[in-house]
Parts: sequence; C-alpha cells; structure tokens
Amino acid sequence: MSETVTFIHAADLHLGAPFRGLRNVSDKWADRLVKAVPEAYDRLVDVALEHHVDFVIIAGDTFDEAHPSYGDYLHFVIGLNRLGQAGIPVYLCTGNHDPYTSWRQNYARLPQNAFMFSATRPGYFCYQRDGRPIALLAGRGFYNQAWPAGESVATGITAVDAEAALGVSAPFSIGVIHTGLDRDISKAPVAPAQLQRAGMDYWALGHLHRPEIIDDPNDPHIVFSGCIQGRALNETGPHGVNLVTLRKGACNKVEFIPTASVVWERPNVDVSDAESLSDVVERIVSELYRLNGTSFCSQMIERIVLRGATTIHETLQRPGVLDDLRDRINAEVPDFFCDAVVDATTLPLDKERMRREGLFPATFMETCEQTVKHREESLAYLQDAFAEKGLSLPRFVEKRLDTLGSEAEDLVLDLLNGGRS
Repeated sequence: MSETVTFIHAADLHLGAPFRGLRNVSDKWADRLVKAVPEAYDRLVDVALEHHVDFVIIAGDTFDEAHPSYGDYLHFVIGLNRLGQAGIPVYLCTGNHDPYTSWRQNYARLPQNAFMFSATRPGYFCYQRDGRPIALLAGRGFYNQAWPAGESVATGITAVDAEAALGVSAPFSIGVIHTGLDRDISKAPVAPAQLQRAGMDYWALGHLHRPEIIDDPNDPHIVFSGCIQGRALNETGPHGVNLVTLRKGACNKVEFIPTASVVWERPNVDVSDAESLSDVVERIVSELYRLNGTSFCSQMIERIVLRGATTIHETLQRPGVLDDLRDRINAEVPDFFCDAVVDATTLPLDKERMRREGLFPATFMETCEQTVKHREESLAYLQDAFAEKGLSLPRFVEKRLDTLGSEAEDLVLDLLNGGRS
C-alpha cells in the first residue's frame, strides 16, 4: 500500500477582524458578524477532527492585527489544545497582519502541538507517524509587516534544503509561506516557477483571500486556501479550508471545505420586465435563493444592484423607494441581510421615436443595421482593425456579431439619451 498523508491547509484566519463597508446594519446582524470569524475558526478545528487528519497548516495572518485582544488569542489557543488532545500537530507561519515581532513580544507560549516557522530564516519540521518520518515541512514567516525588497520568501525552502537541515528524508515535502506570489507584488512576491523548481509535493500558501489552484487542477501543487470567513462585500462567495491528501505515486487531491457561517454577495438583478415594485421584490428574492443554493451556508449579506431598461426606472429614483425595498426584502427573508439596494436601471429606449426624428440616432441605427446585414464586410473590417493593433480577432465575435451589434447600439443610444446606464 502506498504511503499517504492528509492535512488541513488553512490561512488568513484574521481572528479579531472587524467587518467593513456596510451601509446599514441592524443590531442583530452586527452581533452576528462579530461571531462569524471565531465560528469559522471553530469549524476549521471541527473539520480537522472529523477527518482525523495527520496535521494542520496555517499559512499566515492568524490574527487581523499585530496586537490582538487577549480574548482572540485565548480562543485561538483553545482550538490548538482541542487539536492537541487528538494528537494533531499544527504548523504555522506569520503573515503581514501578525508578524513574528508581535508573537515574540505580545503573545504567550504556544501549546506543545503548535510549531511556528522562523521569520529570520527558513525553518524546518519533520512530521512522524509511529516513529517514522512521513513529511518534511519547510517554511518562513513575516518578521515585520513589510517584506524586504529584493528578497524571496521561498529561498531555502526546497525538499533538498529540508532534508539537509533535518538530516532525514521522508516520502513527502511541503512548503508553507505567506505570499502575494505574482498576483500581489507588494507582499513577498515569488514567481510560481521558483516554487515549481523546489521539489515540493505541495505548497500551502496564504495571503490571497480566494481559494485558488495555481497549477494543474487535476494534480495541484501550488495552492491558496483563501480566508476562512469573508469580512467585506468584496470577499464574496464561499470561504473555507483545503483538505489535502498526498499519495505517493498518485495525483494530489485537494478538497475545499467551507467554514464561513455568513457569505457575502453582490448580485445583479435584471428587472427589465418588472411592472411594479412587488415584481422587483419577487425577482430579488428569487435571485437570493438561487445564490444561497451554492453558498454552503444558510446566512448571507448582500448589496443588490438593479439592472435593465424598465418602465419603473423613474419610480425607483423617487426618494425613499430603495430604502423601502431593502426593508421589505429583509422582512421577507430574515436569514439574508440586504444592506443596500442600488439602482442601475435605465428607461427603455424609444427607438421608433428616434427614427422618426431623423437625427444622429436614426443615422446611427441605420449604420448598425447595415453592419449586421453585411456580415462579411463587417468581419473583414474588424479583422483589419485588430491586425493594426497586432491582435487577432476573437473567435466569439463572428458567432455573436448580431448580439454584439445590438448591445453596442443600445449602449450608444442610452448614452445619447442621457447616459443613465
């Protein structure tokens, strides 16, 4: 039977984080949000215990601030102790939110089952099972809140370096760093190619708040787990941890497990066929339930954007109407909280009137119609225009020429009609 190791890859817990960007929040939901991040951490621990993993990795930003409260630190240690009682070690590095200087000066000693990678140089640990080396872990954390320019956080974090430092070999080697990779060059940037050359079976990365597999999704080696709980409207969608299984001679397996108890969404709701405010509420509620079906939790916070050309556009612009809509939605679906409804609708275009007027819009519509009728000439023109820029015409343009022409016509006419889209 081939050797196997399983572990939880988590990052960006941000214990103690405030929630940002809400326009209106009730006392009930303010209290709910305060509890969401620690609940997500508790769920992380539960997942590790439920799956009887070999160990847990936390790839930086355990805390949201360099000086967290005693309560947040105590909550973290209680979770570590729960894992320790089950014989599960935890390997962690520091991030830019909770650099090593803060841990050294302000925090108590970690439990015996918790192992922190060095921040001044690469650090190495060996996970053993029944006295046998199973996995070598190499990592490095942030010493201060900023990473030194020109220095790679991944230097010295290779399978060969780990074996040399520990004096043992093992079936698996795992790298642990907090990095912006090549997505955020302000936070310990690293080229993915450097990680690919390091000989690691898996790279557990932190910093980016969305789960992402950087290389082959069928055999992932370089992975961001994302944060465990979204904290603002720009952190939409599911958040959680990765359950990772490494098997010698087989592809790596990464299973995303949600931990967030509240999901943030920014839905666009098409109300172009709505004839009343009740129709608008119906379409919003329908979209919220559709989103909730894929959100992996029962509670959501959303900011709703109404779109489309609708006859009730002017009604939506009346003072107080959007606030009334928000209140109706919150009363109808109490497990979802709408902090605002944004009107991005327009009035329907009266194209027949524009044609009768015979002004520029009429000429423009005639040109658009001719473009669609003479497809070959239009495509040749577009190909020449793209070629002058050193680009190839995208394939979808030929298939969607009619649709694109109609969309472009509506966009220009709307701008000429007042630009309210």
